Amino acid sequence: MLRIFLVMLFGLLIHGKNDSLLWNENYKLSWKDFKAHPRLEVDAVALTVSGISFSYSLSQNDNEDYRYQTFVEAHFYPEKSWYKAEVSNNHILKHEQLHFDLTELYARKLRKRIAETTFTKQIRSELNQLNDDINEELKITQDKYDFETNHSINIEVQKEWEDYITKELKKLRAFRLISYE
Repeated sequence: MLRIFLVMLFGLLIHGKNDSLLWNENYKLSWKDFKAHPRLEVDAVALTVSGISFSYSLSQNDNEDYRYQTFVEAHFYPEKSWYKAEVSNNHILKHEQLHFDLTELYARKLRKRIAETTFTKQIRSELNQLNDDINEELKITQDKYDFETNHSINIEVQKEWEDYITKELKKLRAFRLISYE
């Protein structure tokens, strides 16, 4: 099966916020969220396109000390994500949700690393490197998830991944994005 992940890097945001769904622990994806036309020429049953958006702002005081603010969000892109209705089911939807959940997990990991890092005067390159590193780790984990679950076919391993992702999200709960809507 085919799997694509859109990684959003600083300064390369392709989509506006209205073109994506922000990860929310109280919202689970439904098939209506997958709006792209399915690629019939591939064996994949569904495709989730998700990614981490990352940006920051910097200011420097008279002592040349930097103050910074970072923005890290996990997004799902409906206009890029698709499914084949005739062969999709709730089990596959749950598998796709976990791809999005993994994206949120790595967004939290990035927020944690930023919070725990003592930056130098090379803060820009250090922030960008943290982002690059986390996105590479996310890609490796997404591929591992698909490989180990055989794209959701291995139900026992799928359940192990569900438990693992749930546990890891809880461990990093302090680094979730807090919304004041």
